[in-house]
Amino acid sequence: MKNYDEKLPSKFDKNAQYYKFCAYGFLKNLKFYEPFLILFFLEKGITFLQIGVLYAIREILINIFEIPSGLAADTFGRRRSMAFSLIAYIFSFTTFFFSHNFWILILAMFFYAVGDAFRTGTHKAMIFVYLKENNISHLRAAYYGATRSCSQIGSALSALIAAFLVFTSGSYRYIFLFTIIPYVIDLFLILSYPKSLDHVDKEDDQTVLSLFKTQIVSLVKSFRNMTLVKAIGNQALYSGYYKAVKDYIQPMITSLAVATTLFSIESEKQKVALVTAVVYGILYILTSIVSRRSAAVSSVFSSKQKALNVYLFTGALLGISSTLLYYRNIPLVSILLFFGIYIIENLRKPVGIDYLTSLMKSEVLASSLSVESQSETLFAVLFSLLIGLFSSLFSIEIALICVSILMFFFSFVFRVKAEK
Repeated sequence: MKNYDEKLPSKFDKNAQYYKFCAYGFLKNLKFYEPFLILFFLEKGITFLQIGVLYAIREILINIFEIPSGLAADTFGRRRSMAFSLIAYIFSFTTFFFSHNFWILILAMFFYAVGDAFRTGTHKAMIFVYLKENNISHLRAAYYGATRSCSQIGSALSALIAAFLVFTSGSYRYIFLFTIIPYVIDLFLILSYPKSLDHVDKEDDQTVLSLFKTQIVSLVKSFRNMTLVKAIGNQALYSGYYKAVKDYIQPMITSLAVATTLFSIESEKQKVALVTAVVYGILYILTSIVSRRSAAVSSVFSSKQKALNVYLFTGALLGISSTLLYYRNIPLVSILLFFGIYIIENLRKPVGIDYLTSLMKSEVLASSLSVESQSETLFAVLFSLLIGLFSSLFSIEIALICVSILMFFFSFVFRVKAEK
């Protein structure tokens, strides 16, 4: 069977800008709150239904800001957009730290959504513009996979630091305060990127209104390509599912921590912190490895489309199997299978983004990638609301099973066909 590239390109110069791209991802993924976000909500007395609503609100707000943020990045400059994103994140973390009720948490989610909307698609667009400037666009999958690998290393280290903070402080709220530090460093790092990556095509006599008009017309023309539309649906479906369910590994970890007798620790929170550090540390080391090897692993398939389809069905089946075992109260095996959901996301993301950008026009790349990210949020909203609803009617285990089965059936709808 032929692989989708006759010769898989994977070598590129690791210059200063490459290390800046890697450093950005590493710092951005020092989200000390992430391994404990649902546990933080539960500590605040928030129900699973309210958690589902918070996640849905976040994704809806991201959806609202997504395309305008992409247009702003393509019009005013991507560095400015990224800087604004990081400032919004910092406001969000500060609000989370001081939050004391459901309504303040909604405000924190608002700032987070603004930060996410102005970030998603924009940094990837900067990477791909840089590759095009240096005539190495054919290395998209390998280059993006390598930078994404550094992000996963950041996540692995983040889990260890977060566990230490929870273990010593006995509270989840301080992790938001410490997350501000890497984001401030990332802000200055982004501002040091070369101006050419802003990629603003502006004539001297163009007004802001005419710039927006030009960008919107180009964007609409791009999406007359039905192959691109179907590809976005395929990519967005799994990433939206992943966004909605990934944090629910935390109740599984809590079940495992409570059941384990390996640690002679009486405090349940400290025990959860230790088990979380081990589980998330192993998980993100694995995702770092598979992200870097994504292009090589995916090349065994006859086409990129075939790889994306196989990953889509495999991820859905892993979700169903994992949550069924969680329902049967077998947390260790359930967690191991849940790892597969993360691994599939990191295998398919570089290949999917490579495939999508090959179908997109470079002058509206940030806008087009924002549409892809917006599509992810639509699926994430749907899955998050269903998880919240089913968990209130039945249980969190039943909710995750139902959503995973729905994801499996959607996989048939969004299959992509290989080009002849």
